[in-house]
Amino acid sequence: MKQTNRLFILNFLIFSLIITSFNLKAQSNWEAGLRFGDNWSVEATVPIGAKPRLHPAVYFDRFGVATYFDWMFELSDGPTGLKFYPGVGPEIFFGDEVDFDVAGDFGVEYAFDFPMTIGFDWRPGFRVTDGMKWKSNNWGFIVRYRFKEGTKLVPSN
Repeated sequence: MKQTNRLFILNFLIFSLIITSFNLKAQSNWEAGLRFGDNWSVEATVPIGAKPRLHPAVYFDRFGVATYFDWMFELSDGPTGLKFYPGVGPEIFFGDEVDFDVAGDFGVEYAFDFPMTIGFDWRPGFRVTDGMKWKSNNWGFIVRYRFKEGTKLVPSN
């Protein structure tokens, strides 16, 4: 089996393990949508508590998968629905060579009263497979659909 396939399967198994270790309870929202910018992707947000969430993405400019762990913050006395987040997570890109990155995920987003969220983020990071080379050109505009109100993941016993 090629190294590319092994890395893809490993990332998929890690993500699946994280997701299956949680039970669904009521309170927050799942979202899915598109990210346009330097690297465009299909992405989702999966709440895992009151503030943190998982933020998986599948990139298409150069095929890759990523999962970020974001901490959500609201501005005190700010508009309802406006949040910002710092995050971090692994990125794996495939092609002639496989690249593994550790990236930040810094953004701001606004959730409308109807089921749509828009946002802007920046995902700088280090390319571990290239001597910790710094990369900072991953900017993007996000549009996501917010699924049924009241879905939240909480740790299972």
